[in-house]
Amino acid sequence: MKRLFYIFAFALVCNNSLADIYKYTDSNGVTTYTNIKPEGHSKAELVISGPKTAEPPPAVREKKSSAKTPSPANFPKVDNQTQNQRDQKRRELLMNELAQEKQALENAKQLYEEAQNTPEVYRGANGKTFRNVAKYEEKLHLIEAEIQAHERNIELLNKELNL
Repeated sequence: MKRLFYIFAFALVCNNSLADIYKYTDSNGVTTYTNIKPEGHSKAELVISGPKTAEPPPAVREKKSSAKTPSPANFPKVDNQTQNQRDQKRRELLMNELAQEKQALENAKQLYEEAQNTPEVYRGANGKTFRNVAKYEEKLHLIEAEIQAHERNIELLNKELNL
């Protein structure tokens, strides 16, 4: 019975809505736990006391101003023409990288096709030829991973270039 009480008390403590818990024993010797104060039982004892005051409301977060903070006076400034040149150079570099990734993807796909058509084999001690299926599948998985990496790079470069 004690164990049941402790389990019950623990469950209530874990719950956010704690209330007063009363314990009393009736005329038959049955112990009862309740959250309602028993009227007819003067010997009811308060076992767990719930919170008496409401919790304070959470602090109101201040809204950040949507206005930009001014740059410090000694902050280096770049004129629009210089910035446009830098942006154009960056775009050219990204376009070159995209072209290289597309070429690498095509090469990896071609390598995958060749690997599919070329099984891994080895010669046994008696001169018989055997297939090495595990090595074949491992080779294909590595090439598939390379293809996926190139596809992901192309996707990210297109996103960066807003294509």
